[in-house]
Amino acid sequence: MDNVSTAASEGAIETRGIEPVPDHERHGRVRELFPTWVAANISVLLLTMGAALVVFNQLNFWQVLIVAACAALASFGMVGLLSVSGKWGGAPGAMLSRATFGVRGNLFPGSILWVARFGWETINAVTGAYAVLTVLDLLFGIKSNPVLIVVTLFVFVACTFLVSGMGRKALNVCNKWSTYLFGVFSVLVLGYLVANMNWGEVFAKPAGSTAMMIAGIGTIAAGGISWVPTGPDFARYLPHAASGKKIVGVTVSGAALVVVPMVLMGGVMAVATPDLAKAQDPVSFLGDILPTWLAVPYLLTAIVGMLLINSLSMYSAGFTAQTMGVKLPRAMAVSINAVISLVGGLMLMLVAKSFLGSFITFLVLLAVSFSAWIGVYTVDMLRRRSRAVRYDADGLMDTGRTSRYWYAGGFCWQAMTAWAIALVVGICFTKCDWFSGPLASTPIGTYGLGWAATIAISALIMAVLPAPRENTPAAPATDPVTTEHEKVAA
Repeated sequence: MDNVSTAASEGAIETRGIEPVPDHERHGRVRELFPTWVAANISVLLLTMGAALVVFNQLNFWQVLIVAACAALASFGMVGLLSVSGKWGGAPGAMLSRATFGVRGNLFPGSILWVARFGWETINAVTGAYAVLTVLDLLFGIKSNPVLIVVTLFVFVACTFLVSGMGRKALNVCNKWSTYLFGVFSVLVLGYLVANMNWGEVFAKPAGSTAMMIAGIGTIAAGGISWVPTGPDFARYLPHAASGKKIVGVTVSGAALVVVPMVLMGGVMAVATPDLAKAQDPVSFLGDILPTWLAVPYLLTAIVGMLLINSLSMYSAGFTAQTMGVKLPRAMAVSINAVISLVGGLMLMLVAKSFLGSFITFLVLLAVSFSAWIGVYTVDMLRRRSRAVRYDADGLMDTGRTSRYWYAGGFCWQAMTAWAIALVVGICFTKCDWFSGPLASTPIGTYGLGWAATIAISALIMAVLPAPRENTPAAPATDPVTTEHEKVAA
């Protein structure tokens, strides 16, 4: 065993970059994904989004419950399904995407995913900073001001960078303990709401329209959709024999455990505080609804959760940067995201007039931009299921003409065509604060199904076009043991 390569993944600081993980380093277990996807959803933004379902979509208790469950199942079902490709190829999603789009073609969807990742990290950093400011106000009466905002956001982003730079093993440990702590305090908050809410008023709220329910599913699902391309990043250390069904099940259950109750709690809180979803600060309302003895520890655990969400996101964003040709170590590539999150966060906290309006607009655009990639990648992945060599490690690392995934000039024209058409059509179905697409008034646009249409269109075009032909490597590296395990487990 190569001691150097082993240290790259097993040490406290992970130094492995985008290169596929060799078989002898695949010591992960499927159950380790559970706390990862629990931690990936520990954000008080889910409370605000649940409140928005009541305030803006006019949904009642049972409708909010259905929306949250459907959104978690749909979005993280896709995360789990595409995560299976991570154990097939042992590489991050952005790297495996080279096999789908070509070593050059991958730069186009990769750049959009990278930019979208900046926005998600910025939103989470701002929410974490607001949570810190709320705790300071509740405990010490320190009111927010521009200087404090700058300091708080800087500290939060710096902590995110430090944790994400530590790599997979450190993140797994942090995720495990944050899951326990957040679970305990969430139960306490739920118990407080059960004992103190006016449930007659909650259940008396009339039902909203079916259109608003479907649109709500898309809004809540957008957060999960943003994790789909990074799912393989956290499954790449799993052995080939790991069960694909278990990967999907653990991913969905871990996410749903947080998403469903938090969205539902936000909806319940909105009945008592209708202004919750309209507030500039998406966090301070907790200080009004919960007693200080409960609000403070709950916010502290939520801060840790949001720190981990951003750490997971930056962890994957570093791979995306390297895949796009940024000649930096992964930790240094992550620092680029940290700087952008800091600058973007300051703009959002000090300049933007409406946090929620900016957030919802971002979610809508995020879902469409990721969905075009998802449809194409899914079809390509399903085609690889019956192959002896699903992903060639040498071909993924080779960006020249000798690469297995060079296709035509470095581009897979079938994938690029499907992706580009679906992305344009998806944007045409989109309506948000910034613009309204020409197809936004159609039933698909009205029901907020632009993201679903984008996935369907990209997948359909990719499926009907001729299957791409990979270049035949001079000496393909096949592992008979590996392929047998894959046939059994996938």
